[in-house]
Amino acid sequence: MSKKTIAAFGEVMLRLCPQGKKRFAQSFPGELTATFGGGEANVCASLSILGGNNVRYLTALPDNPVSRAFETELRGLGADTSKILWSSVGRMGVYYAEHGSSQRGSNVVYDRDYSTISLLGAEDYDFDAMLDGVDHLHITGITPSLSENAYLATLKLVESASAKGCVISCDLNYRKKLWNWGKEKKKSELASECMGNIVEYVDWIICNEEDASDVFGINAEATDIYSGKLNIEGYKSVAEQLLARFPRASKVAITLRESISADHNNWGAMLYERDNGAFFAPLDADGNYKPYEIRNIVDRFGGGDSFGAGLIHALYSDDFCDGNNAIRFAVAASCLKHSVYGDYNYNSRKEVVSLMQGSGSGRVAR
Repeated sequence: MSKKTIAAFGEVMLRLCPQGKKRFAQSFPGELTATFGGGEANVCASLSILGGNNVRYLTALPDNPVSRAFETELRGLGADTSKILWSSVGRMGVYYAEHGSSQRGSNVVYDRDYSTISLLGAEDYDFDAMLDGVDHLHITGITPSLSENAYLATLKLVESASAKGCVISCDLNYRKKLWNWGKEKKKSELASECMGNIVEYVDWIICNEEDASDVFGINAEATDIYSGKLNIEGYKSVAEQLLARFPRASKVAITLRESISADHNNWGAMLYERDNGAFFAPLDADGNYKPYEIRNIVDRFGGGDSFGAGLIHALYSDDFCDGNNAIRFAVAASCLKHSVYGDYNYNSRKEVVSLMQGSGSGRVAR
């Protein structure tokens, strides 16, 4: 396949974490580790590291040294940052991430009000120029959750991308702590309405085991995500219902996380194609679904984004573009992300393929 130009649009934030697995209360005053992260930026970083395609990041940021440091970092990974909208309005958002341990879950505190991307309207962007030469656009449900302006900008962007013939992927990425701007509606109602309008333009829908329920009220029967028990077969029905509601969409990918504890998750996924049905990964020697058992998790933030990046990369590759191999590659990529600190997946294509092919022992490569 020819090389594609893949763009992603959304907000990047400064990420501040207590050292190790300390609580917030133990860390102030004290030192925090600063990195950058955000769903769409994470996808761009992962795609750049995997290689094989041109990657472009689209966002709006305040023109200051912190934002420019992020640009330098992402450009250093190989992404095109030339279409970032630099503004004198607003600020870079911040999120504080406290890593969980054992039976204590991780926790996020957002500080995103008045960020640049939440303040600017659709009229502030030159979407035609930003999408010039783009074959594939990736978005998430996070950016529309920030403000009405951010929602309308995202909607205008997907309309523009659709008119240009771009393939569009969307990770629903429902965040219960966001969607605060529609005061007259419940968060889930606002998310359902806004994302319903956006997903009408989407070709590939990506979500986790609860997003479809939270956003569109589509549930997998006999599943309890809080006990870590998933009815895997029930997600075929979830995908079928999403495809019935959104006739443009051709693929639905659903990550399947079973949380045993903060340090131990079982991890797999399903890709459902309108024309070919369901593919699960990983599989055991008999062809039955058997998730990766991820123990001693280093950092689960960005795990879903690494899955999305892995899926996009595989579907545009020569050797993993069929549904069966694409989902295997995506799940392996996101499994490895859990071993890497920070939001980005610093695992190479070679390492992902190695895990796909069964080399998961963690032995030293000499």
